[in-house]
Amino acid sequence: MCGRYALAKDPADLAEEFDARDATDGSVEGPRLETPEYNVAPTMTIPGVVDRHPRDDEGTPDPSSVERSLRAMRWGLVPSWAKDESVGNRLINARAESLTEKPAFRRAAASRRCLLPADGWYEWLRDGGHKIPYFMTYSQESGLAGHPLALAGLWETWRPRSAEKGTAPLVSTTVVTVASAGPLTEIHHRMPLVLPRERWAEWLDPDHEDPTGLLVPSEDVLAAIEMRQVSSKVNNVRNHGAELIEEAHEQPEQQGLDLEAANPS
Repeated sequence: MCGRYALAKDPADLAEEFDARDATDGSVEGPRLETPEYNVAPTMTIPGVVDRHPRDDEGTPDPSSVERSLRAMRWGLVPSWAKDESVGNRLINARAESLTEKPAFRRAAASRRCLLPADGWYEWLRDGGHKIPYFMTYSQESGLAGHPLALAGLWETWRPRSAEKGTAPLVSTTVVTVASAGPLTEIHHRMPLVLPRERWAEWLDPDHEDPTGLLVPSEDVLAAIEMRQVSSKVNNVRNHGAELIEEAHEQPEQQGLDLEAANPS
């Protein structure tokens, strides 16, 4: 699963990293991103990278070109057919094994895939009556430290049925997860699908309708990720500072885990 992660880079830096136009810079209407944020939780507004065919003034897409942009999205996918947006609270993750089959995800899997930048993600190891938090990120030895992880995601737009014409839609997203591999299996049986740079363009391609071949974790990425035990302060979504990702060799008294914000999938 992926129920919490960290992101320190601001939108301008992320746009440069992903070679995208920053559509969160205040020139467009919509929620603003708050960075740095070391305790990103479901329902928060997060950045997502998308590729789309540009549209003319009448809304007609130009199939001959593609634009990449960084957009603000709410974490928790709300399908276009949903009666209300609360369904997104249950759709923070999408299992890769059923991505193209489940009604909530299959349309987005065919044409609305995104990348969700992250410095790393958190997971909890059960130890008796405690849950010990770990942070997964690129190691210094990998040569990728400092670069964001690109979590595979899906995105959708939704409007309430009572919305007036011209009302801006809610843009929402979900993190694609796969079975854990290697040492990560010691922490949890699921992990986000992290895509290497060479797969970004194909994953984002709105005309590539079958993503099945891209759902296998990259061995190079797996080898580049380290996991470290961190403070139980991350258990509380009200804590947001950089100290949350620092290595903790000894655990202090455990703070209660906010299960609402770390709902497994």
